[in-house]
Amino acid sequence: MPSLTTSDGRTLAWHESGSGPPLLCHGGGPGSSSAYFGDLAELAAERTLLLLDPRGTGASDPPADPSAYDLEDYAADIEAVRAQVGIERLDLLGHSHGGFVAMTWAATFADHVGKLVLASTAPRFTDAIRQARKQRAASHEGQPYFADAMEAMRRRQEGRYADDDELTELYRLERILSAPVGVDPTPVLEALVRAGANADALGHFNERIAGSMDHRAALAHVTTPTLVIAGAEDAFVSGAREIAEALPNGTLVILPGVDHFPFLEPGHEGPWSHAVLEFLSG
Repeated sequence: MPSLTTSDGRTLAWHESGSGPPLLCHGGGPGSSSAYFGDLAELAAERTLLLLDPRGTGASDPPADPSAYDLEDYAADIEAVRAQVGIERLDLLGHSHGGFVAMTWAATFADHVGKLVLASTAPRFTDAIRQARKQRAASHEGQPYFADAMEAMRRRQEGRYADDDELTELYRLERILSAPVGVDPTPVLEALVRAGANADALGHFNERIAGSMDHRAALAHVTTPTLVIAGAEDAFVSGAREIAEALPNGTLVILPGVDHFPFLEPGHEGPWSHAVLEFLSG
């Protein structure tokens, strides 16, 4: 498994698969390993995927300072990988929280950005996003799992978990509320459980970043070709539109019937992968 030693002495690791030009993939959470992505088989058929384990996940060490989970810290790790593999202009795909990181990296290291894919993400948290999430959860009311799932959500939001394992279990119970009623959440749930959870990373994001995060001004200076892709059923779809409006060189793709994890949703990986590959090769 490829890795490097960062300037502060941490191991930063990633998985490689596929063949073709490199594409670094940064997943979300925050605090999930690259197992979050599954195998991304259709992308790997045409690209060499560098599936990063973000700091404190998978085979990558946590920082010595448990609060060193700023978006700038994650962006510095991407830049360290780019320098290590010797790619002058790196193509980067960031999904969800990984999109927040990707926007930060692109704005900070503009000279080293090849093409950028911002998937299922947003420049900020808005009332529209919060309301969409609440409506999705409320749509499950009356289902036999609803009470337990809502309690798990409350405990996670309030930080009532003792360690990473307990946080992962809360995610397992809660995430069914993120899927449309009647849609099998198993593929997404299994991937998220495999990817684990980092309580320090999530806590830092919720307490120090989420409330004030706003990438719109920085995006106005990101001139690299950028694909903004989201599912029409995703709570972040309004955020995708905001990103596209802020970018001087953005392409917006909204996939009908698709939710937050298209690469894990049966029947949705193909259209999503095709749109990403078409953009990267165009």
